[in-house]
Amino acid sequence: MVTRRVDLRSDTVTKPTETMRAAMAAAEVDDDVLGNDPTAFRLEKEMAAIAGKEAALFVPSGTMGNLISVLVHCDIRGSEVILGDNSHIHIYENGGIATIGGVHPRPVKNNPDGTMDIDSIVSAIRDPKGELVYPTTRLICLENTHGNTGGRVLSVEYTDKVGEIAKKHGLKLHIDGARIFNAAVALGVPVSRLVQAADSVSVCLSKGLGAPVGTVIVGSESFIKKARRLRKTLGGGMRQVGVLCAAAFVAVQENVGKLEADHKNAKFLADGLHKIKGLFVDVASVETNIIFIDIEEGSKMTAEKLCKNLEEHGIVVMKESSSRIRIVLHHQISYDDVKFTLSCFQNALNGVSVENGN
Repeated sequence: MVTRRVDLRSDTVTKPTETMRAAMAAAEVDDDVLGNDPTAFRLEKEMAAIAGKEAALFVPSGTMGNLISVLVHCDIRGSEVILGDNSHIHIYENGGIATIGGVHPRPVKNNPDGTMDIDSIVSAIRDPKGELVYPTTRLICLENTHGNTGGRVLSVEYTDKVGEIAKKHGLKLHIDGARIFNAAVALGVPVSRLVQAADSVSVCLSKGLGAPVGTVIVGSESFIKKARRLRKTLGGGMRQVGVLCAAAFVAVQENVGKLEADHKNAKFLADGLHKIKGLFVDVASVETNIIFIDIEEGSKMTAEKLCKNLEEHGIVVMKESSSRIRIVLHHQISYDDVKFTLSCFQNALNGVSVENGN
């Protein structure tokens, strides 16, 4: 019988803290579609200040936040956005920018550190002289941290360079900042400095920060005015949304300071996993709270078998492929949980070694 459960599938699986639940119960609310919810207004004002932008808007999800942002910047159908070929917007958001917005994606190869080569970005910008046949480039999107490369951090210097390119060519820059607080903590810089070059940023509050629901998009007053209208169009206009914003506000106030511990736990776990025979972890690439574990070629273990074995002991992880597993740390995973997880991995792999007679 499983007596302990350690859920490492994602940092989206956190449960609301007692402080969050109390804040939700006591939240002062009104109709946010009419622009009168005081708790939503308080959260949006705080997030705009943190990001160093003029205004902010609460939306139900990161996918909606990214979609609204792209559609505001690319308000003419047939516009084109330059984005990473391994980015969340390109892979995991149901092709919404194309199917709903008529926006054409122009993917550029993501490097192992989550960046795109500067020269490749420049080369992907369409020549306006070819507007008769080409889509019109209007936007560049970055993702920080970059999830599919293991939560890698994009530096201030890199982001500034991309911002300079966007300005030079009359383009806008949007940052998918689902885990932007993780990036800021890892780099030791304020969020406002990290996104200074961006025209808009989507900030997920239900990942590393542990709120139950919600993303905030930030930008200029004019950007947010257009975003608010699009939010309504997409069905994201909610009424007494302050109930959700109250929990999100607690997350911003209380959980940013816990991210550093998440990163330390991730690095400790990555180092321990890499030492287990049959597993490979690129320890140097673990910069924040995400770990990718590869099962070495020749091992009798598969990702599916390993996941099943771990789950029997209460450890829940996410299978990425037949030979790869993803683990994500969050504030409700303790150092003791990490040590327990490591021991379960060791037992599972040692069992394979015994079976093989090694």
